[in-house]
Amino acid sequence: MSVKSIQRRLLLLLLIFIILPYFLSVFIIYGYTKNSVEQHELENSREQIAKNSRELEQYVDEMVNLPYILYRDPELFRIFTDDLDNSSYLEKSLENYYLMRDEMRQVRFYMDQQQESFTVYNAMVSARKANPDFLEQEGIRQLDQSNEKYVIEPPHQIENYNDAATVPESDDTMVITFHHKVTDVLSNEFLGIITMDVDLDAFAQIGNSLTQFNNESILIVNENNQVMYANDSQLIGKPVPSDIEKQMNSTDGGSDEDILLSSTLSGPLEDWKLVKITPSEVLFQDVRRTAYTSIFVGLGVGVLGLIMISMITYRITDPIKRLTNKVQTIEGGNMTPPFDENRQDEIGYLEKHMKDMMDRINSHIDREYKLEIENKENQFRALKSQVNPHFLFNALQSIGAVAIRSKAPDVYQLITSLSRMMRYSIQANEWVFVRDEVNYVEAYLILQMERFRNQVNYSIDISESILSKKIPSMILQPLVENFFKHSYEEGFHEANLQIYGEIQQGSIILVVENDGPSLTDNELYNLRDNIYTPRHEEHNDHIGLKNIHERLALNYGEKAGLTVDTSGGNGFLVKLVIPMEARLTQQPS
Repeated sequence: MSVKSIQRRLLLLLLIFIILPYFLSVFIIYGYTKNSVEQHELENSREQIAKNSRELEQYVDEMVNLPYILYRDPELFRIFTDDLDNSSYLEKSLENYYLMRDEMRQVRFYMDQQQESFTVYNAMVSARKANPDFLEQEGIRQLDQSNEKYVIEPPHQIENYNDAATVPESDDTMVITFHHKVTDVLSNEFLGIITMDVDLDAFAQIGNSLTQFNNESILIVNENNQVMYANDSQLIGKPVPSDIEKQMNSTDGGSDEDILLSSTLSGPLEDWKLVKITPSEVLFQDVRRTAYTSIFVGLGVGVLGLIMISMITYRITDPIKRLTNKVQTIEGGNMTPPFDENRQDEIGYLEKHMKDMMDRINSHIDREYKLEIENKENQFRALKSQVNPHFLFNALQSIGAVAIRSKAPDVYQLITSLSRMMRYSIQANEWVFVRDEVNYVEAYLILQMERFRNQVNYSIDISESILSKKIPSMILQPLVENFFKHSYEEGFHEANLQIYGEIQQGSIILVVENDGPSLTDNELYNLRDNIYTPRHEEHNDHIGLKNIHERLALNYGEKAGLTVDTSGGNGFLVKLVIPMEARLTQQPS
């Protein structure tokens, strides 16, 4: 097949399978996205309206119940039942009541028994004034003649109650007024009315949080279709405009141009409505913008695709394919694929450097593996070469014979234990039964008991189910040796040593625990860091916790290892986890 034929086919495939489906998908996705966005935005708006409705109900409920705080202060409550002077305590209490809410602009207290009232404005209490016609005022008469506990008056400009000098003429704040009836709790006798003028900031905060776009409208409408709040200040305190009222009463929730959502409130705002009006062109402007952007991007991508495909030839596509096959062979485990270093272009540059990279990786793997094996073997070799085994066995046999002739069985037992230990140590790089490892530890403990005059407190509880399992040798005795090093040799002779093991979830669990000296959190952190962090240099004077952990990981993989803890800050605990599944290293049968 010629180069031109490949180019023509690529151009045709691009047109059939990329360009045409792309533009077709743009139109399909636009229609689908438009409907999805509409439903999504409507659902989000409904959820937000429901949430803000609850916030509005909760806020108004707090305001209508605020006067009940007066019932908790008997001295302050007496202003409605006794003819008291405005004492400093009374003024202070009224000022505190006024300052309880930031949105409180003015509070009026009317005492029916004295037919007097006074106001609190800007935390200042006015003088009392007679107000015999108070109950005849609009709104107050409705509250006095009904069983309701409160009445909410539509927004209006703040009034100067009682012509109090504390209210300046320049204050033209729009407020919503709450009239609260005060009655005697026991006799239900009418005592007076508390009037609270509250600014619209809280209503604005709750209502305006619904808006996402500048030209959306928010209204809070009471049961008489009066606008209690709107983000258009011209509508506040007035009846709902007829066009909006018509949309509110329609069954489809709006017109073709606008989308109207409303929520009927409950509780203290029974039959009030929270209304949100969103123009449809605002709702879908992002969708249209996205569709147009996609079309232009598609045109650009198509033109660039035509240009790029015309430049692709066999000299580029075929070498890339061959290079891809070589990479796939590397993924399959072939670490030495044949690379072509004779090409002088970018592909040849890649092949040359990939070959160099693979050579370095293979060299690094080979070197690290050999260093790891050699390091472990040197450790075991150093451990075994500390004492000449043949000389030691001969010497121990001679000493044991002397002990028998001297009728010293205790000395003979100690020499026997030491001999068992030295014979076992020859197997330092071999696999042993758990039973043999435990016997080795017991021989070591016999020698330590003689050293510390039988003051060693220990217990060994290894499940019979694992005594016949094979494990790497010399992994328990170093842990027991650490116990004596950090407990008995430092004067903690009352410390107890516990060695126990069992099978859990397919793994052998061996634990060496003591209740002697413990570690601080910082010391425990540093110990764990030393155990689990790879080091470039290691000390070969003893196996240690780190070497035991690395031996287990080397033989069993990442599931095996060693963990340390402080037993809740009391003592020290080392746990070995040894999976019973097939080991990574080959062991002798």
